[in-house]
Amino acid sequence: MAAISLTKVEETAPALVSLYKSAGVSLTKHGLDGLRAAVYLVVDYSGSMKPYYGDGSVQALADRVLGLAAHLDDDGSVPVVFFSTDVDAVTEIALADHRGSVERIAAGLGHMGKTSYHLAMDAVIDHYLDSGAKEPALVVFQTDGGPINKLAAERYLCKAAPLPLFWQFIGFGDPHSKQFDFLRRLDELAVPDKRVVDNAGFFHAGADPGKVSDAELYDRLVGEFPQWLAAARARGIVRPA
Repeated sequence: MAAISLTKVEETAPALVSLYKSAGVSLTKHGLDGLRAAVYLVVDYSGSMKPYYGDGSVQALADRVLGLAAHLDDDGSVPVVFFSTDVDAVTEIALADHRGSVERIAAGLGHMGKTSYHLAMDAVIDHYLDSGAKEPALVVFQTDGGPINKLAAERYLCKAAPLPLFWQFIGFGDPHSKQFDFLRRLDELAVPDKRVVDNAGFFHAGADPGKVSDAELYDRLVGEFPQWLAAARARGIVRPA
């Protein structure tokens, strides 16, 4: 059973009803129906991301993540980290006022900087630990390129492996760009040599992320989560179901 009912979504965020239904289909398909998990969204605020803020791609991703989160978490909001060279904001987007939320938040941020993953990862880890959550977390981490400090990003991912956090990276931009070679490598980091479990996935949404159907996006967002859950439970990282 979903954490937030269809009726509640219809009342608080009618524009997200179709996303909510599509997310439910993917969760059931992957054996995650009824699962409780925290959901985080991390969005790239570097200078090269400007077109994706302008054309609504970032807002569309936020809406899709909210539709998914409503099944997994009952608080009706998603913690969101905006990052560039540093962490630009740690805030949240709620079902009740999702429309235009990304634009409102971005309007209060400063200069769009470079791309530094590890500080954003640290912000998520701190938020999760401070929240006292007992459930695992799915972190949707959007970016349009590799980080300025690759070593730090890899170190943080490995350091986070004993925590109940799964990092699902999603790339915006040219799928053939070498910018994403690092993320592909991060996805394949050795277990157990580098990290205790495989705690990350990566998929590419292309130069026009809006063209990825809701069904495909949700399948890609949750596709690797069940394998991680099984491995994390076996290791005692996540409580048994």
